[in-house]
Parts: sequence; structure tokens; C-alpha cells
Amino acid sequence: MSEINKVVLAYSGGLDTSVIAKWLQQTYDCEVVTFTADIGQGEEVEPARLKAEAMGIKEIYIEDLREEFVRDYVNPMFRANAVYEGEYLLGTSIARPLIAKRLVEIAAQTNADAISHGATGKGNDQVRFELGAYALSPGIKVIAPWRTWDLNSRDKLLTYCAQNNISVEKKLGTKSPYSMDANLLHISYEGDVLEDPSTEPEEDMWLWSVSPEAAPDVATYIELKYERGDIVAVDGERMSPATVLAELNRVGGANGIGRADIVENRYVGMKARGCYETPGGTIMLKGHRAMESMTLDRELAHLKDELMPRYATLIYNGYWFSPERIALQTLIDESQKFVNGNVRLKLYKGNVVVVGRESQDSLFDEAVATFEDDAGAYNQGDAEGFIKLNALRLRIAAQKGRL
Repeated sequence: MSEINKVVLAYSGGLDTSVIAKWLQQTYDCEVVTFTADIGQGEEVEPARLKAEAMGIKEIYIEDLREEFVRDYVNPMFRANAVYEGEYLLGTSIARPLIAKRLVEIAAQTNADAISHGATGKGNDQVRFELGAYALSPGIKVIAPWRTWDLNSRDKLLTYCAQNNISVEKKLGTKSPYSMDANLLHISYEGDVLEDPSTEPEEDMWLWSVSPEAAPDVATYIELKYERGDIVAVDGERMSPATVLAELNRVGGANGIGRADIVENRYVGMKARGCYETPGGTIMLKGHRAMESMTLDRELAHLKDELMPRYATLIYNGYWFSPERIALQTLIDESQKFVNGNVRLKLYKGNVVVVGRESQDSLFDEAVATFEDDAGAYNQGDAEGFIKLNALRLRIAAQKGRL
């Protein structure tokens, strides 16, 4: 890599990125700019400033991106009902493009030569960060220390900290045994006993939700108001996008909702076992599909369902800023013009049950759908010709001995 004078580092203030900050200074003899994003991870981000200052870093960016995260990334994704491999609600995946966007923007603002991140060479995040960065800044240089250095164990990292006077909390054994990632949409757990897919997670691992067994014995009812496919109010109270998700996390977690234990296919080729808590997202998905069931044309709804796995895979693999995702988003957003109304949900011991939905834009016509006298709204005799026309190819195939 050509001469590097300044690097913007995605900095959490934790062990890995604290080591990376010092390593960049020593390896490249360069200036380091730190960027710490608050995307709802539930931890204080200001301590990162003190740690960065202690390493002599002068340019420190700490930003509250919670509203932008939900408004411009989470909500568009949920308009598509995106689920990866049938179970994963893409909590980590959807946060990476926003961080990549701010990294390259700060690099431009500070005249930096490169960006850097703490993702390992085995995971998906390195791909997501870097595809996003290259899409937005084609000439940007990327430094990924985990792919090049020899500090490939926690013990080596701690030794490096001791040698370089880097302050690291919890280094005496109180750190969680899991590799965890959190934002306003979810919290994930990997590593330790979870590396054996046959081992049940320990109950005290879960941080956001009670177990379904410990959830209240009385159901909780909530009502979600939708406008153009997005939730704008909970129980009649209008809220900002981030506040909506925070409230759904609270009520969902209290009712044991949103746990998932999956083995997924990473983009880099390996299978990995991960556990996820996504209480608010689980409620969002159920409510949105209920709202669409009332308001979307049949063929449009089916087209969205056909496209959804491709859309979800694009996000999982890091192609948020790709032309194909942007084109799909245009179609998805166009489909949401009439996804307006209210959905009532019952939350009970890990379950989300739709118990009512209403919309001024509903395509449901009781006069046509009723099992009672439809007063001529639907001629049941018309069904005979419809059936015979659709059966024609089957009858011909059967006559020819093809079936």
C-alpha cells in the first residue's frame, strides 16, 4: 500500500479497535481519526473519546445515528419483509452500510488516505464494510489489520495492550465469553459454547428478552399504525422511527419474543452458528405482513415475496449500495403507497399473533368474500369456466399419457 498519512478507523473503544488504533500509528507512522457510531448498541459511546485521547488521537468523531439507522436502513428493509435463509432478520448486516458511508464521508472531510475496521478475515463484516466503502468512494484505501497482523488471539492482544499502555476494561476474565454485536435492531452472539451447534445456549446469555417460560401469563396487546409501509405510531402515540423500534424492543423482550438460534451460510463460504435477539424486528415483520395482506394486490404481493430472498441476500452479502438493490428498493417503495392502516397484535410467551387489521386502503371486500348471501356481488357460476380453462392443459396432458 502506498504511503499512508491519515486513516479513519471505525472505533468502538473495545479491545480490538483500541489495539488497531495504536497498531496503525506504529505500522504506518500515520495520524488516526476515530469514528464511533451510536446506533443503539446500548452502551455508552463517550468513553471511546477518552480512550482515543489517551492514545494521542486529535480528531475524534462520535455521532448519534439511531434515527438515520432506522429511518434510512431498517425501515426500507422491513418494507421488503427481508429475512435471510428463512430466519435471520439481518440485524448486523443492515448496520454496516451506514457505518461504511460515514467512514468514507469522514475520510473526505479530513483528507484521510484510508479507512480501517476491526472485522476479521473469516466473517461477513469485512465484505460489508469494504463493498460499501468502494461503492461510495471507488479509490478509497482499506486497511484490515486482522488479515495481515499476527495478533490473532485475545492473549496476544492483551499483551500488546500491556506493552503499549492501552487501557482495557474487563481484561481479568469478566468479559462475556461470546462475540457480540448490538444495535437498535438486534443483539447477536457467536463463539464459545455456541461453536457446537448441538449445545443449547445458556439462559443467562440472553440480554434483551426473558425466556418464554418466564414471560407474563397475561397477553399484551399493542396496535401499530402504518403509513406507506412504516410504523409511525404505537398504541396511538406517534413516535420517531428509532423510538418506535426501541419501544417494540421493550415490549417484545418483556414477552419473550425475538430469539433465534440458527446455522447460517456466510458469504465467505463457511457455515456459522449464531444466536440473535430481535424482539422489535419480529413484531415489525408480523405487523407489516398483516398490513400488506389487506392492502396489496395479489400479484404485487406475490412478486414481492419472490424477490425478497434475493433482496435479503444482497443485504446479507454487503450489496446495499449496489444498483440491483437500489432498483429493487424503488419497486418495493412504490408498492407501499397504500400500505396504510392499523394492525393489532397479541404478544404472549414468545408468540406474536395478529388479532385485527383495518385500513382505508384495504382491498378486502366483505360483500365479495362473505359466505352469506352476497346479493349478486359475485357470480359463483363464473367459476366453472375459469376452472375448465385452467384445467385444459392438464386434460390434454392426461389424454396424451403425460400425467
